[in-house]
Amino acid sequence: MQKMKDTFPYMPLMAFAMTGFICIMTETIPAGLLPEISKGMNISLASAGQWVTVYALGSLFAAIPLTIVTRSWNRKYVLLMTVAGCFIFNTITALSSNVYLTLLARLGAGAAAGLAWSLLAGFSRRIVDPLHQGRAMAIAMAGTPLALSLGVPLGTWLGHYLGWRLTFGIMSVLSLLLMIWIRISVPDSAGQQKHQKIPFRKVLATPGVRPVLAVVLTWMLAHNILYTYIAPFSSLSGMGAHVDGILLIFGLSALAGLIFTGKIIDSQLRKMVLASLAIFSIVSLFLGLFSYTPAILIVGSAVWGVTFGGAATLLNTALADAAEDGADVAISMTVVSWNAAIALGGITGGIILQGPGVNGLPWVILILALVSFLIVKINSEYAFPHPIRDEAE
Repeated sequence: MQKMKDTFPYMPLMAFAMTGFICIMTETIPAGLLPEISKGMNISLASAGQWVTVYALGSLFAAIPLTIVTRSWNRKYVLLMTVAGCFIFNTITALSSNVYLTLLARLGAGAAAGLAWSLLAGFSRRIVDPLHQGRAMAIAMAGTPLALSLGVPLGTWLGHYLGWRLTFGIMSVLSLLLMIWIRISVPDSAGQQKHQKIPFRKVLATPGVRPVLAVVLTWMLAHNILYTYIAPFSSLSGMGAHVDGILLIFGLSALAGLIFTGKIIDSQLRKMVLASLAIFSIVSLFLGLFSYTPAILIVGSAVWGVTFGGAATLLNTALADAAEDGADVAISMTVVSWNAAIALGGITGGIILQGPGVNGLPWVILILALVSFLIVKINSEYAFPHPIRDEAE
């Protein structure tokens, strides 16, 4: 496949971003509509909540094996398969009245999303000049902050007014339209040939891969503890009734952070990761010291959003750079680490609430953020290397 060097491929990259948007929406829509789903399916709220859990399990367990199985296939058609999966499984969710069939559909949707996330980063890098790979990945990953800041509240609003089934139906229609968009705008890209395939264990053993994965796990664990338990933490400052506004501030700030990341990532990746983690640590410290102050929570949420916005792009770029030809498999490991961090965030936060209480959340987050910072700081040869121009100087 010839890279699009003459014109920057905005349309294909925006299709990638839309794929991420649909994946995040499909995952998170049930969280805002649990009472409606519970009533409509005649199940408990706890059972309705498992729709999110099962989706995450699909991504967690399917990302690596599906990536390995499909890495020799044409990248465009694998992407079409993942979006087709979203279309099929969202349609089943919208129409099914059988609890177990719906759970299977949620599991399948999670598996399709896991494969999509493994594919998008590497695919976006392949269709541009190496000098613009970070910028391309930033655009391809824009669907995540857009979905979190605008899509999730919109999905919840649609669910309240149109019903949760029709909301999933809308996601199916969007998936169908996206398949047409991909078919028209995304270039073909051959998969890896047999001699190019690197075994899973060798990819994991590649210098630089494990430190990046360690940062993914610790950074995202810190993030998800705060994100998952932002409601009880907000209550400390009397902002418990305004969690939706706090999350909107976070989401819009994350989008701004992603835009900024896309502009300088190709030359400043290491500095940006270190700066993001250092600032996130400072935010955690202030949230711990001034947890009863509304202004600190509001400003802290905005700054937290900026530091998080470019995280996926920064970490996937660092991992792909370290893994080289094993990038797709390595990024599937990121999907697993990311989803593990989501699950561990809920568990860890729950333990903290049962122990020291909600006041203990920022201090655990601070420790994890500092651990991430130290991992990046001491790894500069293969993972998070210094820019080449710095070495020349």
